[in-house]
Amino acid sequence: MKKVIERRKLISGTICFVLLLLTASAIAQDGNAGINEANTKVRSYFAAGVNLMYAVGAIVGLIGAVKVYQKWNSGDHDTGKVAAAWFGSCVFLVIVATVIRSFFGV
Repeated sequence: MKKVIERRKLISGTICFVLLLLTASAIAQDGNAGINEANTKVRSYFAAGVNLMYAVGAIVGLIGAVKVYQKWNSGDHDTGKVAAAWFGSCVFLVIVATVIRSFFGV
C-alpha cells in the first residue's frame, strides 16, 4: 500500500514538473524582441533630444552674447576670453548633437 502511494506521488510530481517546463518554455520570449523594442524607443526619442540640445545651445548663445556685451560695455580687458568660452560652449553643443546623430545613423 505504501509503495502504491509513493509511486502515485512520484508520477504526479513528474507530471507537474513536465507541465511546469512546458508552460515556462511557452511563456519565454526571445531576447531580440526586447532589444529591438528598446532600440526603437531610444531612436524615437533621439530627434527630440537633438532638438533640445540645439535649443539649449541657442539659449546659451544668447546668454553668452549678453554677458560679453556687458563686459565689453564696462571696458573689461578679458572680453575676448569670455566670448571664446561662451561661443565654444555653443559650438560644442551643436557639434555633439550632430556627431551623435551621424555616429548612430539616426
